Amino acid sequence: MSESGDLEAGVAALETTVGELKQTVQRTEQDAAAARVLAGGADRDVVEIRGEIREFRELNTLLHNATRADIVGIHTESSNLRSTMNSGFTEMRAKFDAVAAGQHQIVELITQVIDRND
Repeated sequence: MSESGDLEAGVAALETTVGELKQTVQRTEQDAAAARVLAGGADRDVVEIRGEIREFRELNTLLHNATRADIVGIHTESSNLRSTMNSGFTEMRAKFDAVAAGQHQIVELITQVIDRND
């Protein structure tokens, strides 16, 4: 009888262990399913972030190209303005020289008139 008691106790212990193992397996299966869901979400997030980075890079390139075009335009306009100013100053200088020459002639004539009257 003692053998049958030991056998029953052993079987009971095995049944308890098997029950615990079943619970552990179920929890492991649930954890694995949750991990698969999280991994799938992470994959979608990575794809989305890659798309956003690609879009940002394209927009950044467009912005740099537009800025470069603006700078070239500003440089061209400033060169044209400088050229226009230089020609305007040259023209003004020539007119000032003509006025100065005319004033010098007037001074000489006035001087001659004054010298004759003395």
